[in-house]
Amino acid sequence: MAASLVLVGCSGSSEDPGDEPDGQSAAGGSTPSGRWPLTGLAADSAVPKHPVMVVKIDNTSSSSPQMGLRGADLVTEELVEGGSTRLAVFYYSQLPATVGPLRSFRATDIGIVSPADAVLVGSGGAGPTVRRLREAKVKTITEASRSSGYYRDNRRTAPYNLFMRLPELVNTLKSPGAPPNYFPWGAKEDFPSGSRATGLAAQFSAAHTTTWRFRDRKYVNANSNAPDRGQFEPSTVLVLRVRVGDAGYLDPAGNPVPETKLTGSGEALVFHGGRVVRGSWSKAGLGATLALHTKAGELTLPPGKVWLELVPVNGGNVTISK
Repeated sequence: MAASLVLVGCSGSSEDPGDEPDGQSAAGGSTPSGRWPLTGLAADSAVPKHPVMVVKIDNTSSSSPQMGLRGADLVTEELVEGGSTRLAVFYYSQLPATVGPLRSFRATDIGIVSPADAVLVGSGGAGPTVRRLREAKVKTITEASRSSGYYRDNRRTAPYNLFMRLPELVNTLKSPGAPPNYFPWGAKEDFPSGSRATGLAAQFSAAHTTTWRFRDRKYVNANSNAPDRGQFEPSTVLVLRVRVGDAGYLDPAGNPVPETKLTGSGEALVFHGGRVVRGSWSKAGLGATLALHTKAGELTLPPGKVWLELVPVNGGNVTISK
Protein backbone atom coordinates (compact mmCIF):
# COMPACT_ATOMS: atom_id res chain seq x y z
CA MET A 1 0.00 0.00 0.00
CA ALA A 2 1.50 3.34 -1.00
CA ALA A 3 2.10 5.95 1.67
CA SER A 4 -0.62 8.59 1.73
CA LEU A 5 -0.18 12.32 1.19
CA VAL A 6 0.67 13.96 4.51
CA LEU A 7 -2.03 16.34 5.68
CA VAL A 8 -1.66 16.74 9.41
CA GLY A 9 -3.68 18.13 12.25
CA CYS A 10 -3.47 20.50 15.16
CA SER A 11 -0.67 20.14 17.70
CA GLY A 12 -1.49 19.12 21.21
CA SER A 13 0.39 18.61 24.46
CA SER A 14 1.52 15.80 26.71
CA GLU A 15 2.41 15.56 30.35
CA ASP A 16 5.43 13.94 31.97
CA PRO A 17 5.85 13.49 35.72
CA GLY A 18 8.14 16.17 37.09
CA ASP A 19 7.80 18.42 34.02
CA GLU A 20 6.39 21.93 34.02
CA PRO A 21 2.87 22.29 32.57
CA ASP A 22 3.09 21.31 28.93
CA GLY A 23 3.29 23.81 26.12
CA GLN A 24 1.26 23.57 22.95
CA SER A 25 2.60 24.37 19.51
CA ALA A 26 0.81 26.89 17.36
CA ALA A 27 -1.07 25.58 14.34
CA GLY A 28 -1.07 26.93 10.83
CA GLY A 29 -3.79 27.03 8.22
CA SER A 30 -6.50 24.41 7.96
CA THR A 31 -5.98 21.34 5.82
CA PRO A 32 -8.12 18.33 4.93
CA SER A 33 -7.86 15.46 7.38
CA GLY A 34 -4.94 13.08 6.93
CA ARG A 35 -2.18 11.36 8.91
CA TRP A 36 0.56 12.54 11.20
CA PRO A 37 3.73 11.83 9.19
CA LEU A 38 5.73 10.36 12.08
CA THR A 39 3.03 8.05 13.47
CA GLY A 40 0.54 7.44 10.66
CA LEU A 41 -2.25 8.24 13.13
CA ALA A 42 -5.30 10.18 11.98
CA ALA A 43 -5.00 13.97 12.18
CA ASP A 44 -7.45 16.73 11.46
CA SER A 45 -7.42 20.49 10.86
CA ALA A 46 -3.98 22.11 10.79
CA VAL A 47 -0.26 21.81 10.13
CA PRO A 48 2.05 22.98 12.96
CA LYS A 49 3.90 26.23 12.32
CA HIS A 50 7.15 24.62 13.45
CA PRO A 51 9.34 21.98 11.76
CA VAL A 52 9.92 18.48 13.07
CA MET A 53 12.46 18.70 15.88
CA VAL A 54 14.84 15.83 16.64
CA VAL A 55 16.38 16.16 20.10
CA LYS A 56 19.51 14.21 21.07
CA ILE A 57 18.92 12.75 24.54
CA ASP A 58 21.39 10.84 26.70
CA ASN A 59 20.55 7.18 27.30
CA THR A 60 22.94 6.16 30.08
CA SER A 61 22.04 5.76 33.76
CA SER A 62 23.42 9.29 34.29
CA SER A 63 20.43 10.64 32.36
CA SER A 64 17.87 9.28 34.81
CA PRO A 65 15.21 10.50 34.89
CA GLN A 66 14.90 11.39 31.21
CA MET A 67 12.24 14.01 30.56
CA GLY A 68 9.79 14.41 27.68
CA LEU A 69 9.91 10.94 26.10
CA ARG A 70 6.22 10.23 26.59
CA GLY A 71 5.24 13.15 24.36
CA ALA A 72 7.46 12.11 21.44
CA ASP A 73 6.15 10.87 18.10
CA LEU A 74 9.11 8.61 17.31
CA VAL A 75 12.34 7.53 19.01
CA THR A 76 15.48 6.21 17.32
CA GLU A 77 18.22 4.50 19.33
CA GLU A 78 21.76 4.59 17.93
CA LEU A 79 25.16 3.31 19.03
CA VAL A 80 27.71 5.84 20.30
CA GLU A 81 31.22 5.50 21.69
CA GLY A 82 32.00 3.27 24.68
CA GLY A 83 29.25 0.82 23.68
CA SER A 84 26.49 3.11 24.99
CA THR A 85 23.47 4.32 23.04
CA ARG A 86 21.90 7.71 22.48
CA LEU A 87 18.36 8.66 21.51
CA ALA A 88 17.21 10.81 18.60
CA VAL A 89 13.74 11.83 19.76
CA PHE A 90 11.23 13.27 17.24
CA TYR A 91 8.70 15.94 18.27
CA TYR A 92 6.01 17.28 15.95
CA SER A 93 2.40 16.55 16.92
CA GLN A 94 3.01 17.29 20.62
CA LEU A 95 5.44 19.51 22.53
CA PRO A 96 6.34 18.48 26.08
CA ALA A 97 7.30 21.45 28.24
CA THR A 98 10.78 20.07 29.00
CA VAL A 99 12.97 17.49 27.26
CA GLY A 100 16.42 16.14 28.06
CA PRO A 101 19.11 15.76 29.16
CA LEU A 102 20.50 16.96 25.82
CA ARG A 103 23.76 15.62 24.44
CA SER A 104 25.84 16.04 21.27
CA PHE A 105 25.27 15.13 17.62
CA ARG A 106 26.78 12.27 15.60
CA ALA A 107 27.22 11.80 11.84
CA THR A 108 24.69 8.95 12.16
CA ASP A 109 22.03 11.63 12.70
CA ILE A 110 22.21 12.79 9.08
CA GLY A 111 20.38 9.69 7.84
CA ILE A 112 17.94 9.86 10.75
CA VAL A 113 16.77 13.48 10.48
CA SER A 114 17.10 14.25 6.75
CA PRO A 115 13.99 12.34 5.55
CA ALA A 116 11.83 14.47 7.90
CA ASP A 117 13.49 17.77 6.92
CA ALA A 118 13.95 18.12 10.68
CA VAL A 119 15.87 20.53 12.89
CA LEU A 120 18.49 18.72 14.99
CA VAL A 121 18.63 19.97 18.59
CA GLY A 122 21.42 19.13 21.02
CA SER A 123 24.34 20.36 23.08
CA GLY A 124 26.71 20.65 20.10
CA GLY A 125 29.06 18.39 18.20
CA ALA A 126 32.68 17.59 17.42
CA GLY A 127 34.30 19.48 14.53
CA PRO A 128 34.16 16.58 12.03
CA THR A 129 30.49 15.95 12.84
CA VAL A 130 29.54 19.61 12.56
CA ARG A 131 31.18 19.80 9.14
CA ARG A 132 29.35 16.68 7.95
CA LEU A 133 26.01 18.04 9.15
CA ARG A 134 26.64 21.37 7.44
CA GLU A 135 27.58 19.67 4.17
CA ALA A 136 24.39 17.61 4.37
CA LYS A 137 22.38 20.84 4.90
CA VAL A 138 21.00 19.64 8.24
CA LYS A 139 19.83 22.61 10.31
CA THR A 140 21.23 22.36 13.85
CA ILE A 141 20.50 24.20 17.08
CA THR A 142 23.04 24.10 19.91
CA GLU A 143 23.55 25.59 23.34
CA ALA A 144 26.32 27.78 21.90
CA SER A 145 23.89 29.32 19.40
CA ARG A 146 22.10 30.95 22.36
CA SER A 147 18.76 29.77 21.03
CA SER A 148 15.66 30.08 23.19
CA GLY A 149 14.72 27.25 25.51
CA TYR A 150 18.09 25.96 26.75
CA TYR A 151 18.74 25.85 30.49
CA ARG A 152 20.90 24.02 33.02
CA ASP A 153 19.36 22.12 35.93
CA ASN A 154 21.79 22.74 38.80
CA ARG A 155 20.38 19.76 40.71
CA ARG A 156 22.13 17.51 38.19
CA THR A 157 25.77 16.96 37.29
CA ALA A 158 27.21 18.28 34.01
CA PRO A 159 27.05 17.27 31.19
CA TYR A 160 23.78 15.57 32.14
CA ASN A 161 22.08 18.79 33.25
CA LEU A 162 21.25 20.46 29.93
CA PHE A 163 17.53 20.68 29.10
CA MET A 164 15.27 22.33 26.55
CA ARG A 165 11.87 24.02 26.85
CA LEU A 166 10.50 23.16 23.41
CA PRO A 167 7.55 25.58 23.38
CA GLU A 168 10.04 28.46 23.76
CA LEU A 169 12.22 27.18 20.93
CA VAL A 170 9.42 26.67 18.39
CA ASN A 171 8.42 30.33 18.60
CA THR A 172 11.73 31.14 16.89
CA LEU A 173 11.42 28.57 14.08
CA LYS A 174 9.61 28.55 10.75
CA SER A 175 8.11 25.44 9.23
CA PRO A 176 9.37 24.25 5.84
CA GLY A 177 5.95 22.63 5.39
CA ALA A 178 4.59 19.24 6.37
CA PRO A 179 7.23 16.51 5.94
CA PRO A 180 6.60 13.29 4.02
CA ASN A 181 5.60 10.12 5.83
CA TYR A 182 8.62 8.84 7.73
CA PHE A 183 7.58 5.20 7.36
CA PRO A 184 5.43 3.36 4.79
CA TRP A 185 2.11 3.43 6.66
CA GLY A 186 -0.69 1.00 5.94
CA ALA A 187 -3.87 -0.39 7.45
CA LYS A 188 -3.55 -2.50 10.58
CA GLU A 189 -5.48 -5.34 8.93
CA ASP A 190 -2.88 -5.49 6.14
CA PHE A 191 -0.02 -6.24 8.52
CA PRO A 192 1.16 -9.88 8.26
CA SER A 193 0.47 -12.24 11.16
CA GLY A 194 4.12 -13.12 11.71
CA SER A 195 5.30 -15.28 14.61
CA ARG A 196 4.66 -15.08 18.34
CA ALA A 197 7.10 -12.77 20.14
CA THR A 198 6.41 -11.62 23.69
CA GLY A 199 9.51 -9.43 23.75
CA LEU A 200 13.00 -8.81 22.47
CA ALA A 201 16.49 -7.89 23.58
CA ALA A 202 18.33 -5.52 21.23
CA GLN A 203 22.04 -5.83 21.99
CA PHE A 204 24.05 -2.89 20.67
CA SER A 205 27.35 -3.89 22.28
CA ALA A 206 28.76 -5.89 25.16
CA ALA A 207 27.97 -2.86 27.33
CA HIS A 208 24.35 -2.19 26.38
CA THR A 209 21.17 -4.13 25.60
CA THR A 210 17.70 -2.60 25.37
CA THR A 211 14.97 -5.01 26.52
CA TRP A 212 11.29 -4.85 25.52
CA ARG A 213 8.22 -6.70 26.77
CA PHE A 214 4.81 -6.68 25.08
CA ARG A 215 2.23 -5.81 27.71
CA ASP A 216 -1.30 -4.35 27.57
CA ARG A 217 -1.17 -3.87 23.76
CA LYS A 218 2.06 -1.86 23.84
CA TYR A 219 5.80 -2.38 24.27
CA VAL A 220 7.43 -1.56 27.60
CA ASN A 221 11.14 -0.82 27.89
CA ALA A 222 12.30 -2.93 30.84
CA ASN A 223 15.50 -0.90 31.36
CA SER A 224 14.29 2.59 30.50
CA ASN A 225 15.89 5.66 32.08
CA ALA A 226 12.56 7.52 32.00
CA PRO A 227 10.17 7.52 34.98
CA ASP A 228 7.39 4.91 34.93
CA ARG A 229 4.68 7.41 33.93
CA GLY A 230 7.00 9.24 31.55
CA GLN A 231 8.13 6.41 29.28
CA PHE A 232 7.65 6.34 25.53
CA GLU A 233 5.10 3.60 24.80
CA PRO A 234 5.40 2.39 21.21
CA SER A 235 2.88 0.15 19.51
CA THR A 236 5.70 -1.03 17.21
CA VAL A 237 9.40 -1.72 17.76
CA LEU A 238 11.21 -1.70 14.42
CA VAL A 239 14.69 -3.25 14.38
CA LEU A 240 17.04 -2.54 11.49
CA ARG A 241 20.31 -4.48 11.33
CA VAL A 242 22.87 -1.93 10.19
CA ARG A 243 26.58 -1.68 9.45
CA VAL A 244 28.63 0.41 11.87
CA GLY A 245 31.93 1.97 10.88
CA ASP A 246 34.41 4.45 12.33
CA ALA A 247 33.48 8.15 12.20
CA GLY A 248 37.18 9.00 12.00
CA TYR A 249 37.86 10.70 15.32
CA LEU A 250 38.06 10.00 19.08
CA ASP A 251 35.90 11.30 21.91
CA PRO A 252 37.54 13.24 24.81
CA ALA A 253 38.08 9.94 26.66
CA GLY A 254 39.98 8.48 23.70
CA ASN A 255 37.22 6.15 22.50
CA PRO A 256 36.68 5.71 18.72
CA VAL A 257 33.38 7.28 17.66
CA PRO A 258 31.17 4.85 15.69
CA GLU A 259 29.02 5.83 12.73
CA THR A 260 25.92 3.89 11.73
CA LYS A 261 25.58 3.51 7.95
CA LEU A 262 21.89 4.21 7.41
CA THR A 263 21.91 3.61 3.66
CA GLY A 264 21.82 0.48 1.54
CA SER A 265 19.85 -2.49 2.81
CA GLY A 266 19.70 -5.12 5.51
CA GLU A 267 17.55 -7.33 7.70
CA ALA A 268 14.46 -5.86 9.38
CA LEU A 269 12.35 -7.21 12.23
CA VAL A 270 8.99 -5.60 12.98
CA PHE A 271 7.50 -6.25 16.43
CA HIS A 272 3.81 -5.43 16.69
CA GLY A 273 0.91 -6.86 18.66
CA GLY A 274 3.04 -9.46 20.43
CA ARG A 275 4.30 -10.90 17.15
CA VAL A 276 7.28 -10.39 14.87
CA VAL A 277 7.48 -10.12 11.08
CA ARG A 278 10.84 -10.70 9.41
CA GLY A 279 11.80 -8.82 6.29
CA SER A 280 14.33 -6.41 4.85
CA TRP A 281 14.89 -2.67 4.73
CA SER A 282 16.38 -0.43 2.08
CA LYS A 283 17.31 3.24 1.92
CA ALA A 284 18.69 4.69 -1.30
CA GLY A 285 20.46 7.63 0.35
CA LEU A 286 20.77 9.55 3.60
CA GLY A 287 17.81 11.74 2.72
CA ALA A 288 15.69 8.95 1.26
CA THR A 289 12.68 7.48 3.01
CA LEU A 290 12.83 3.96 4.39
CA ALA A 291 11.32 1.05 2.46
CA LEU A 292 10.38 -2.28 4.02
CA HIS A 293 9.77 -5.61 2.28
CA THR A 294 8.98 -9.24 2.93
CA LYS A 295 9.17 -12.09 0.42
CA ALA A 296 5.54 -11.28 -0.42
CA GLY A 297 6.33 -7.67 -1.38
CA GLU A 298 6.17 -4.23 0.20
CA LEU A 299 5.64 -4.15 3.96
CA THR A 300 3.68 -1.29 5.55
CA LEU A 301 3.49 -0.46 9.26
CA PRO A 302 0.28 -0.18 11.29
CA PRO A 303 -0.31 3.40 12.45
CA GLY A 304 1.09 4.21 15.88
CA LYS A 305 4.22 5.28 17.70
CA VAL A 306 7.44 3.51 16.71
CA TRP A 307 10.73 2.94 18.52
CA LEU A 308 13.43 2.39 15.89
CA GLU A 309 16.41 0.26 16.97
CA LEU A 310 19.54 0.59 14.78
CA VAL A 311 21.28 -2.62 15.88
CA PRO A 312 24.77 -3.29 14.47
CA VAL A 313 25.35 -6.42 12.43
CA ASN A 314 28.98 -6.19 13.59
CA GLY A 315 28.95 -6.52 17.37
CA GLY A 316 25.19 -6.49 17.98
CA ASN A 317 22.46 -9.09 18.27
CA VAL A 318 18.69 -9.48 18.60
CA THR A 319 17.12 -12.12 20.86
CA ILE A 320 13.39 -12.82 20.54
CA SER A 321 11.27 -14.04 23.46
CA LYS A 322 8.55 -16.44 22.36
